[in-house]
Amino acid sequence: MEKKQSRLQQLTIILLFGLLLVYVLVEARDFLYPVFIAVLFAYLLYPAEKKLEDWGVPRILANFITVITAMAVFVGLLFFLYRQLTTFLSDFPALQQNAMQNVDILQQNLEEKFGASDPEDEQWLRHQVNQALELSGGFIADVLMTMTSTITKIGLMPVYIFLMLYYRNKFENVIYRQLPSYKHTKAKRIIDEISHVTKNYMRGIVIVILILCVINTSGLLLIGVEYAVMLGIMSAIMNFIPYFGTLIGGAIPLTYTLLVQGSPQKALWVLLFFLLVQFTENNILTPNITGSQVNINPMVTILSIVIGAMIWGLPGMFVVVPFLGMFKVYCDNQDDMKAWSYMLGSEGTEEHALTIGKIKKWFKSKF
Repeated sequence: MEKKQSRLQQLTIILLFGLLLVYVLVEARDFLYPVFIAVLFAYLLYPAEKKLEDWGVPRILANFITVITAMAVFVGLLFFLYRQLTTFLSDFPALQQNAMQNVDILQQNLEEKFGASDPEDEQWLRHQVNQALELSGGFIADVLMTMTSTITKIGLMPVYIFLMLYYRNKFENVIYRQLPSYKHTKAKRIIDEISHVTKNYMRGIVIVILILCVINTSGLLLIGVEYAVMLGIMSAIMNFIPYFGTLIGGAIPLTYTLLVQGSPQKALWVLLFFLLVQFTENNILTPNITGSQVNINPMVTILSIVIGAMIWGLPGMFVVVPFLGMFKVYCDNQDDMKAWSYMLGSEGTEEHALTIGKIKKWFKSKF
């Protein structure tokens, strides 16, 4: 009986701690998510900064050169995308009118092939499309406002990155001072593994997105999609979000081509193109560039992205997966956390995985 009460007390404390943690994360989001993003970008910039130190550049100067260069590249890309979006918004009323004309043409073609439809159905279709376009325009405007607001909120992020790179040895020594000497070797191993996983994940995902920016833009230009550069970059940036990013990224130019340009042929080419891009990204780019650095199974990844979006919105969807990967590295090196590591990881379902060998074996048994 006492053991059951003790177990119940532990679960109660864990539940209260979880509720308190979520409350703090939500209430302090404007302070916390720039710090968490800064941690990830500090890992991304660390190899370049370390290379400068190896060449004899003092750490403070190496940090300054690395952060300023990264800021210049980021601001340039952001300004370019911002101008593309503002141009699109200025043309949006005309594009919306053009989309409604295309809906009328589509409705007329359907009536010719399948007979006259109920006028209420026709008005319902026009209303739904018009409402969707208005929501899209409002969404893009909100994105611009969010970008401006986010830039203001993360104005100190370069400072955070600079200080994290400068004081990285101090942070590590603080951990060692909290532990007895016989645990230092294990702590060092965990820190090195977390550093390796995070910097390779960040480097890989940035390289993949830059490649996709070129591929998406080139493909949309060849198909003849308007605003190909903006749509190509936006669809590539969405790949910062695992699983959901590819779907959202392909849906944006597909919807635009079908409704605004009113070209089912081009829309079909866009659909086929992004299916090819998704196959290339999932089977060639990501496995060979990013690899399985963050070894989290899809179910946990999707759930964590949803929770991250509920707590921090878009920044939460971006940071949750790499930090979950850090937590898994910690679980891998703790005997009492092995069960959590197993639950988070992708191992344990190998017998149910669909492989080429299993497909060949099935065909041989059937034919």
